[in-house]
Amino acid sequence: MPLRAPDALAPDEALRYARHLTLPGIGVEGQRKLRAARVLVVGAGGLGSPAALYLAAAGVGALGIVDADVVDLTNLQRQVLHGTAAVGELKVRSAARRLADLNPHVDVEPIAERLTSANARAIVRRYDIVLDGSDNFPTRYLVNDACVLERKPLVYGAIFRFDGQASLFHPPAGPCYRCLFAEPPAPGAVPNCAEGGVLGVLPGLVGSLQALEAIKWITGAGETLLGRLLFVDALRLRFREVAIRRDPACPACGDAPSITELIDYEAFCGLGPAASGHPGLEVTAEDLARTLAAGGPVALVDVREPWEHAIASLPGSRLVPLGELPERIGELPTRVPVITYCHHGMRSLQAAHFLRAAGFADVRSLAGGIDAWALEQEPGMPRY
Repeated sequence: MPLRAPDALAPDEALRYARHLTLPGIGVEGQRKLRAARVLVVGAGGLGSPAALYLAAAGVGALGIVDADVVDLTNLQRQVLHGTAAVGELKVRSAARRLADLNPHVDVEPIAERLTSANARAIVRRYDIVLDGSDNFPTRYLVNDACVLERKPLVYGAIFRFDGQASLFHPPAGPCYRCLFAEPPAPGAVPNCAEGGVLGVLPGLVGSLQALEAIKWITGAGETLLGRLLFVDALRLRFREVAIRRDPACPACGDAPSITELIDYEAFCGLGPAASGHPGLEVTAEDLARTLAAGGPVALVDVREPWEHAIASLPGSRLVPLGELPERIGELPTRVPVITYCHHGMRSLQAAHFLRAAGFADVRSLAGGIDAWALEQEPGMPRY
């Protein structure tokens, strides 16, 4: 339901938004509705960057940005909200500075927190509409459930390599995220951007579509993606859509919902120590550091690609990319413990399973990969 318009625009606002004011479907009334709107963007990354930029340029009254991460050099290939000078800075601070410069009429509200089950509902209820720019399944389910419980529309966006998706969820008028994806994929089944890669311009396209959906919902212009899931094929530059409906049996928005409060989404998605599902097959960065410091015999096997190994690696490790492991298995020692590692621990788990099946008695995977090692044991190590 579109918002009601507030007072008239000031002269400098009328000049700034002149191209909107002459636009059928927006006009003065629509621009005043934009100024009255409070929009929350979850994540100041690949999707959140273009979405926040265009929402601020469009003149939304208040723009909340929630993200606890800092800007990393690898972000800049796609996260256009930030610049090289912001590397190492909180993303919300970098975002607030850029958005304030773009449009000082917008009240930017940086929220330097990780969205959790404890704070999500309180944050979401302060806004009229939410854009999900997250890149992981626990946050997607968390944001969806918080929006359903607080009765807020949710603009969904997702990207993977060369493909993207977008929709608008707002039950009971339409479905929610759980109506479409009732269960999360198995841990490791869908690589993240770091593992699978992403075309840098793709989140710019999908994030802009998310901003467009929010603007249409706020102003009442056009037809939103409510009840439709849009697919973007960047390689062939093709768009297609499928109709989606609310599931009466949905645990979040169905006729008899079972989700009445936010849950443990890490556990729901099969993540975290309590739900890892890999007992005895993983070693923590702390335990590995203790083993290496003791000087005990251990073979470190890096199953990433050569370009990743060149950025950062553990001293003394042997590079055997996962795809080459079957044909190079004879290079690995069988009489000492073997520790496999990759970027975040998914490929190395596959390698550990393979080696155990091949007869290696003592093989484990580094939980969280070299990224966890850099965070916990070697802060100066480059991360990507």
